[in-house]
Amino acid sequence: MAHLKLTGVRKAYGSVEVLHGINLDIPSGEFVVFVGPSGCGKSTLLRTIAGLEDITGGTLAIDGRVVNEATPKERGIAMVFQSYALYPHMTVYDNMAFGLTLEKGQSKGEIDRRVREAAKILQIEPYLDRLPKALSGGQRQRVAIGRAITRDPKVFLFDEPLSNLDAALRVQTRIEIARLHERMPDTTMIYVTHDQVEAMTLADRIVVLNKGHVEQVGTPLELYNDPDNLFVARFIGSPAMNILPLLSSGGGLSLKGGTVRVPLAPPPGEGSELHLGVRPEDLSLAAAGEAALVEGTVTLTEDLGEVTLVYVDVGREDEPLVAKLPGSVELARGTAVSLAASPEKLRLFGSDGRAVRHSARSSD
Repeated sequence: MAHLKLTGVRKAYGSVEVLHGINLDIPSGEFVVFVGPSGCGKSTLLRTIAGLEDITGGTLAIDGRVVNEATPKERGIAMVFQSYALYPHMTVYDNMAFGLTLEKGQSKGEIDRRVREAAKILQIEPYLDRLPKALSGGQRQRVAIGRAITRDPKVFLFDEPLSNLDAALRVQTRIEIARLHERMPDTTMIYVTHDQVEAMTLADRIVVLNKGHVEQVGTPLELYNDPDNLFVARFIGSPAMNILPLLSSGGGLSLKGGTVRVPLAPPPGEGSELHLGVRPEDLSLAAAGEAALVEGTVTLTEDLGEVTLVYVDVGREDEPLVAKLPGSVELARGTAVSLAASPEKLRLFGSDGRAVRHSARSSD
């Protein structure tokens, strides 16, 4: 069991501050995923938790004990790196046992038990006598994870562990990591990734980072369905949420540059600098007589079999609106289309970029 609490954690390299007062509370046994654009500080944050980077300010506590000055071993942390970091001259068995052989009081029988137990969990028992060069990328990553398991850590840290694998191996290894979490429910796991699918499928909660700040923390569906701000709305989801500028006038809302009325009431106290958010899959071709949300012309379609992505020019230079329509849809370039969306699927954002959640829905 390991409860992590970060209070005002800062990290600076000289005059350059990378982490700006991070506050996080991670209960024991939770699987938390850090996401954000390159350079946002997610790997740095992971390394400060591991003890591989000094903390410039604030405190990191594990189970109530401040561990700012503690070594990774003293923190009860094991880390799985992107590059596997296996010893090429050692067998799989010896790679997994190596850390245990350095610990005092570990008998050969206990080391053997823990290695074979980890190998069984990860289904790599047939490879224990092989060298790393005889393994696939996915198998090597499982060995790296197995080496961490043998140490029986309080906290698992994963730093983009699947980024070197091809698409099929990523899926397979992601499933194995999810199963590992199920088999080790008391072990806290923190995972860094760029991959939206990994974040959405593995996480109990996702932490969205941007320029060293936490933008939002929540379950995958909370972030997807109810983003706190424009950054999270644009970052979570692929294709990203469509963001359209609004005009507030005459007691109603309409899209800038368009005449279509938006079926939402203007929020009280908000200025005219509003934005509308709608997910691509929440858009549909407007049926005859159905009120349209937005009108434009088709610039490109991508038929993916299960869905078709339709890119629509709505008057914003180099920023088409994207609709994700079910099945195969044939729409020629230049076709005029009207798109509709249910009012409950629409999101409003204020002039500060924050979500406006108290706005009243209107059916007018």
